[in-house]
Parts: sequence; structure tokens; C-alpha cells
Amino acid sequence: MIDEQLTPATALPRSTPSAEGIDARGIDAFVTALEQTPGVEPHSLLILRHGRVLAEGWWGPYDRDRVHLLYSLSKSFTSTAVGFAVAEGLLSLDDTIISHFPEFAHEITDERSRRITVRHLLAMASGHREETVERAYAIDPIDLVRGFLMIPPDEEPGTLFCYNQPCTFTIGAIVQKASGQSLTEYLRPRLLDKLGIGEVGWQRDLSGRQLGFSGFHAPTEAIAKLGQLYLQNGVWDGEPLLSPAWVAEATRSHIDNSAWENSDWQQGYGFQFWMARHGYRGDGAYGQFCVILPEQDVVVAITSQSPDMQAVLDAAWAELLPAIDRASTPTADAELAARLSAAQLAPVPDGEVVTGSFAAAHGNDAASLTEVRLSGEGDDWTLSLVEGEDTLVLPVGRGSWTVTDAFAVSGGVDGDAVEDGEMNGGVPRIDVIFVETPHRLHLTFDPPAGTFAARWETAPLHAASLAQNRMPRP
Repeated sequence: MIDEQLTPATALPRSTPSAEGIDARGIDAFVTALEQTPGVEPHSLLILRHGRVLAEGWWGPYDRDRVHLLYSLSKSFTSTAVGFAVAEGLLSLDDTIISHFPEFAHEITDERSRRITVRHLLAMASGHREETVERAYAIDPIDLVRGFLMIPPDEEPGTLFCYNQPCTFTIGAIVQKASGQSLTEYLRPRLLDKLGIGEVGWQRDLSGRQLGFSGFHAPTEAIAKLGQLYLQNGVWDGEPLLSPAWVAEATRSHIDNSAWENSDWQQGYGFQFWMARHGYRGDGAYGQFCVILPEQDVVVAITSQSPDMQAVLDAAWAELLPAIDRASTPTADAELAARLSAAQLAPVPDGEVVTGSFAAAHGNDAASLTEVRLSGEGDDWTLSLVEGEDTLVLPVGRGSWTVTDAFAVSGGVDGDAVEDGEMNGGVPRIDVIFVETPHRLHLTFDPPAGTFAARWETAPLHAASLAQNRMPRP
């Protein structure tokens, strides 16, 4: 079924696993693996074959219309912007970085730094042996490009792989400088509108530039559409958007990365795409994936809170891959669709409400959170998170998720206090999910002591305050 809110040119048509030659029972086993593997928490899943969506699900309180922080999967969108810029003559792959920033030429005296090209940056092959982002910002807290260029490469550019955030930031900065637009402004008419991708947002640093290497917020379908565009060699609804030559260059290995720890991170690196044991992909911290399988004509888009990212791919290769070109049944299709439509992250078990003002206990994960206030009675329960002069006030769900703006809150007692369906006192707990990101904050309370403890399930990598754990908006 076509989404009536999209034109036929931008919609992803819907189908079923059996109609597209995939066994729904294999997809079901993949979903089970995602839900049951320690270190993996799925938030959304879209599986396409032959350009049609055959399985889709969002684990509430996440939903289809909401954006999700993609972390380093942002890099693949930045690379795509470079592909457009190359085609339009704004830059070339063999341009040196210094040629786009002549204002730094008098300071950058190291010859290796002066020889770094766009091609080197795209392949994470600047010649540095270690990540440079912290050193670069220490040199210049405002302009990361200048800080990066001031760090001489350890080896000749193009000779070794190092996953290095300033590489992507710098190519994004070149596109922004050459076009006179932000990355999202530049991509809007060339990619986002063409693919029917609505509201997105991208975090910026103190220079005002969008990060490029991280910070992009987009809905799951945007991930799937990017993958499908690359799978179709840059063509969308019969219109060539990206050059097929660019797609071929971006999705082949340019540098050896076999020294990396995990097997799907050892297969080579393209232009901001990872080669994998099967196909290639863009990915981001905590399990944001765009997996492209050209041999099978399949795209898999995933958002999650999954520190064990290899486990996600292992599950795909073990359960999903063998299901391709295996017979399914309409009954299995229906059972899978019903399961995915009902998917939900478990709320905090309901329990007795505590009220009052609580001070931070020693050693909290969220150091900026100094006070938590709980007020109300019955089902009307309010959480106030105090950070300095700012207070974030949110309603609390009782044994369920209450979603307000970019936050979902559930409160009750710690699950360990529930036995055979009965409450045994236990520790009062509230979970806050920042539903435009992968992240969840656990708050537990000690009423006699008047204190709370805060623990991140996964710690945010960018936001300075709790309220900033969301997509940036004007």
C-alpha cells in the first residue's frame, strides 16, 4: 500500500515477505534475536526488497514519524553531499584541503598536512594513526578544520586507515563553504525533497557549521531511502540523482582496515561507508544501521540503543540472510506484521508513587542534574529535572509511557521488586527516554535519604544538557 501522504515518486511501496521472496519466519527470528540479545535494544526496523517495504516496526514509545539521532550514520549523508558537489564542480576528489581554506595556508607548514586531499578524508586515510578530534578542538575550539590541519599526519596521507571525526567534518565544511549553505540546505533540493524526506535536523559546533561526522536526526525511512538510492546506482523513480560512478567509488574499499577488532569492521572502507562480510553499510554509534545487500537486492534500516553493534549484524547474517529466497506463507507474513505493529519497550512496572524533592547522590552519570522533584497523586504525576537555572517538567506514565514532545517517561518500582505479579516494596524508579535519540536515563530514589541516583543506559555523545537531547530546531 502506498502512503497517501507521499507522491508515487517518493513513496516506498509496501509489500509482504512472501511476495518478495523472503521467509517471514526468518525475519521473525531476526526480531527475536534483536529483542533477546544482551546489549541490543531495537527502536525501529525497515526491510526492503526490490524497492518495496516488506517488514516494518517501531518499538513504542518510538514511532514511524519521529526522527532519531543517527550518530556516525550521518557520515554517509555527508558523503552523499560530496557526491553532488563533485558532480556540480564545486570540488574534486583530488583537491587539497588547504586549497579550500587558503586563509590557513601560512600556518600549515607541514608538507603532509598540505597534501591531504578530499579523497583521503572520504576514505579516513588522512595519515593520522589516532583519532584527532579532541586534540583538534583543544588547538582551536571554534574552527575544527584549522585545529585538524595543525596536527601533522604520522604517515603519508592515503597509506593507513584511522577512523577520525575531523576527516568527515572537514569534507562537510568544504561542501558548506563551497555552496554557501548548510549540509541540510544543500541536500534539501538534491536529495531530501527528491526522496520525500521531511523534517530533519543536524547539530552544529561553535563555528556554526553542521557537524557532518555526527548529529544528523532523521526518520527511519530516510535511512532506508538512502540505502535504496545507492542500491539503485543513484537513480530514483527513473531520475538519475547521483552519478553511478560516484556510487561505485563510494561503496568500494579504498583502504585496508583489517586491524580493527570486529569482523564486519575489517572488510575495508569506502567513502564514509563500511564494507561488510555481506554488502556494505553506513552505521552510527549505539546501533544505527543502513545495510545494503546488492546481491540480494535488500536494504535494512535499523535504529537502536545497542552498544554491541556486531551482535546486530551477527543476528542479521544468522537469521535474516538465510531467509532470503526461502519460501514463506501468508500466515507467517501476517504473524510477523502483527508482532511488529505491537512492538514496545517495556515500561517501568507500576508501583507506589513517591513525592518530594531529591538531591543528587554521589557519582551520578548525569552530572548536570542537581535536583529531581516529584509531585502529584494517583495517575497525575509530574517529574521536574533541575539543571542549574533550567527545569525540564514532564508528566510520568504509570506502568506505561507518557510521551511529551521529545521525551517519554515511565515510573513505578524497579523491576526486580516484582515477583509473581506482586509488588514487594522495592526501589522507586523513573525512566526517561529521549525519543529523538537512542538514549534512556534511569532515575532511582532513596526517599528516607532524600536522594536520587541517575544512570544512563547509554551516555549521549554530544548534548550538554538533558533538554538538548533532541533534534536541533530553529
